Amino acid sequence: MVILVTNDDGVYAPGILTLAGALGEMGRVIVAAPDRERSAASHSLTLHYPLRIEEIEKDRYAIDGTPTDCVHLAVHVILGGSKPDLLVSGINRGGNLGQDITYSGTVWAALEGSLMGIPSMAVSLVDDKFSDYRPAASFAAWMAGWVRDNGLPEGTVLNINVPDNPDQDLDRFVITHQGYHRFAESVIRNLDPRGRSYYWIGGQKLPSKGGLETDVGAVAAGFISVTPLHADMTNHKAMEKLRDLRGKMP
Repeated sequence: MVILVTNDDGVYAPGILTLAGALGEMGRVIVAAPDRERSAASHSLTLHYPLRIEEIEKDRYAIDGTPTDCVHLAVHVILGGSKPDLLVSGINRGGNLGQDITYSGTVWAALEGSLMGIPSMAVSLVDDKFSDYRPAASFAAWMAGWVRDNGLPEGTVLNINVPDNPDQDLDRFVITHQGYHRFAESVIRNLDPRGRSYYWIGGQKLPSKGGLETDVGAVAAGFISVTPLHADMTNHKAMEKLRDLRGKMP
């Protein structure tokens, strides 16, 4: 079994190293990840400057591009056009829950894999104070075995979020749908030494509402969240309403 591992925290991040180690018992693991942190890169693909691949050691590569770039170069260059049996993206430091999914380079690397016909998963540690990646890596390896044996529906990605708890019960997981985060929106303005303004975009997360059926609520209650995602962002309910527009143009 050939497993491609990538992330958006960078090839040297502890999460990807722990994940690769846990998956190593299943087969050949190839790590192809950004050479530096590329968080919130979403589905960005580099089109206007050349990319480089550096082989750090056997089956471990640093790429000066986005997570989506890494997936493409891994498949078309490192693997010579041969698709891996599985793609696992992570382990991200920080949760990818609710609307975070739309920003996440970790999740969209996995979604890119699914668009290429590769069974794919994204794994995140909802970082609190321990930053212990071992439970998340163990759960990811177990889920990887399940995907190997059972497959996934076409175009489906598993988005996994694991509470940051060294004693996490790996049987304590639920299948969820995407929830919703609330943020205290803010843009912070400061001055540089030359008196020019610069800005930090950010907002503190507020306590989120949601039951165990949502990714946000499940993790808040101490459960591992497993959410099936796909790249089709169509609001099918809205389509029915919008069909009423036909024939109404004056």
